[in-house]
Amino acid sequence: MQHPHQVEVSRDGSSRHQSALLAELAGAENVMASVAVDLDEALHFGAGLLALTERRLIAVAPTGSVRSWPLAPELVLHHAEHGGVGRLELHDGRQLLGRWHYTLARDPQALRLLRAFERRGLPAPPDEEEAGTCSTCHAPLPPDSETCNVCFRELHTPPSTWVLLRLWRFAHPYRLQLLLGFVLTLASTAATLVPPYLTIPLMDDVLIPFQNGQRIEAARVLAYLGGLLAAALLGWALNWWRTYLLALVSERIGADLRTATFDHLLQLSLDYFGGKRTGDLMARIGSETDRICVFLSLHALDFATDVLMIAMTAAVLFSIHPGLALVTLLPLPFIAWMIHVVRDRLRTGFEKIDRVWSEVTSVLADTIPGIRVVKAFAQEAREGQRFREANQRNLAVNDRLNRTWSLFTPTVSLLTEIGLLVVWAFGIWLVAHQQVTVGVLTAFLAYIGRFYTRLDSMSRIVSVTQKAAAGAKRIFDILDHQSSVPDPADPLPLPAGGLRGALQIDGITFRYGSRAVIRDLSLDIRPGEMIGLVGHSGSGKSTLVNLICRFHDVSEGAIRVDGMDLRRLAVADYRRHIGLVLQEPFLFFGTIAENIAYGRPEATRAQIVAAARAAHAHEFILRLPQGYDSLVGERGQGLSGGERQRISIARALLIDPRILILDEATSAVDTETEQEIQKALDNLVQGRTTIAIAHRLSTLRKADRLVVMDRGRVVEVGPHDELMARQGAYWRLYEAQARRVDADADAQADARVPAPEHAAHPAGAV
Repeated sequence: MQHPHQVEVSRDGSSRHQSALLAELAGAENVMASVAVDLDEALHFGAGLLALTERRLIAVAPTGSVRSWPLAPELVLHHAEHGGVGRLELHDGRQLLGRWHYTLARDPQALRLLRAFERRGLPAPPDEEEAGTCSTCHAPLPPDSETCNVCFRELHTPPSTWVLLRLWRFAHPYRLQLLLGFVLTLASTAATLVPPYLTIPLMDDVLIPFQNGQRIEAARVLAYLGGLLAAALLGWALNWWRTYLLALVSERIGADLRTATFDHLLQLSLDYFGGKRTGDLMARIGSETDRICVFLSLHALDFATDVLMIAMTAAVLFSIHPGLALVTLLPLPFIAWMIHVVRDRLRTGFEKIDRVWSEVTSVLADTIPGIRVVKAFAQEAREGQRFREANQRNLAVNDRLNRTWSLFTPTVSLLTEIGLLVVWAFGIWLVAHQQVTVGVLTAFLAYIGRFYTRLDSMSRIVSVTQKAAAGAKRIFDILDHQSSVPDPADPLPLPAGGLRGALQIDGITFRYGSRAVIRDLSLDIRPGEMIGLVGHSGSGKSTLVNLICRFHDVSEGAIRVDGMDLRRLAVADYRRHIGLVLQEPFLFFGTIAENIAYGRPEATRAQIVAAARAAHAHEFILRLPQGYDSLVGERGQGLSGGERQRISIARALLIDPRILILDEATSAVDTETEQEIQKALDNLVQGRTTIAIAHRLSTLRKADRLVVMDRGRVVEVGPHDELMARQGAYWRLYEAQARRVDADADAQADARVPAPEHAAHPAGAV
């Protein structure tokens, strides 16, 4: 609810409209909702205002004049939208009292005013404050906004390194192997620290005494050398075991991550896929999971080894000489500060690289499946330019990131070299003052070499870690997304005998964002009845079919099958009883038999052949080189449109659905092929509840009832002959289509008549 006297006014609206409204309000009168109307009656731009109080509806015209209507029970406010223009109309049951037009940017405010009007000024419940829902994820939209916070956050929230900790969910089943790998890492790191320590007695007890004239004791030398060899062999064996074990674990974690992501993706509604590009999703499941797998198998292992090596080396250094050890640690604060500064830049940069790379793969995903269209329109150069531009953007983002990384890595190396130089200088001073022996300094330098090498390696892992964090964020963006068509927590069981196919559509409304596509639609369909949906393009036919299939959930009202609300049924159980034949049938790469049995993989060859016969597909299948075992190309390449459609019909027949959806099943084929498909459809619709969409009205003559839709509403229902006799909306559609058919036939006839040959007459001849 708006605060008292707080009014929404467009940025370009005049303040005098607000002043006029405030002057009109009584002392205790509050504005509950308002909308800034920005079009006049002639649909020209002009600022006005419509406001609702708890007592009346007030309108301020562009001219500044004010009208108001007390909130009487007979007042009705209608909302409509067409061609990008919204409209509110006020009626009192006898006449039109007022009409206001606005652009669709004002539609969220108009809908809130409409809801408040229907409550007659009562405050809105908390769950009705939002303007609408996101058309991609169906999350509530914030007031006065068409931007979804969920989708915006997915695109614009920078990745955090902490997101890598969420991978523990996938690592947890392998925790024992990971614990063993940690123990092996600890043991192998300890083994690599033994050789430098043995250099102390080798220098102080063997080499320096030998220079001073003492004999070398062979047994002692062999013992020290044997210790060095044993430490090297033990370190090698432990490293091999650790590397192999953790590589196996990381591959399994990566495989589980890919599987979980794809399984979750399959459960998301069509809304999600409508807002994503195929190449981007492929890149996430493919390259991002591979990057995480490489990080877990190699770099995470290296990072753990580096941390242990640095910690254990530091402990050894402090045990040998604390003062020299402190000098060794001087570069650490500078390196830590650099890592902190560079890390955020790398993390954001790598996410940008991922996003730009998905643009490259999206161009490929668009172009390769559509290569026939590309070649048919001779657009090879254009598509090549699109790819070059995407590739160039990818190159530019990589160049910017490489400038940062190329400065960071050599700087870390420089700091470690300076640290080593300082240790040399301080160590020589200590030897000169006889505070340490040459053997101790030699061992110290050996340890420092390993210490700084690991430090440099850790700094390089920053880049890989940020890459993995960016990839993990994009993976978890999918895993965190909730379907807008969820399964119920306690689904109703379907009857043992299956569904009868009765559909009750009860006052449903469906919105994409704040735009209503279906409005207060009601329809009852009897079991086994064939319904034809007709209407202009954009009238809501396909949307209604999608709602019946529960590809989307209704915004208001309910759809019931055999008396059960679709939202109370498990999605997969319900859809197993639906057969879908689309205008453009999709065939998967595989054999003919596999495509027919897609909805019922356990079907026998005899059942597959029976379905193909009923679909009038058996004859052309036998003409293929391997018959039912012939491979069809990707998306059915190699088959004609009619052949693909008949395989699609056979696929629907095989699952024996109770509800059948035919969405323009014959519109993309020629007349002869249409007759073949129509024969197959006649077999398919037998005894099934059928909902057919067709622009060729002649194909729906066999329908029990025709439902005429316009702007998301049902305007006429009845058999063909009855609707023709009414001479209403259906009659106008039919007559308009008949005139087009006659005009096309006349044009074809004229084209077949040869042009008369006119003789050339001399000038002035009669």
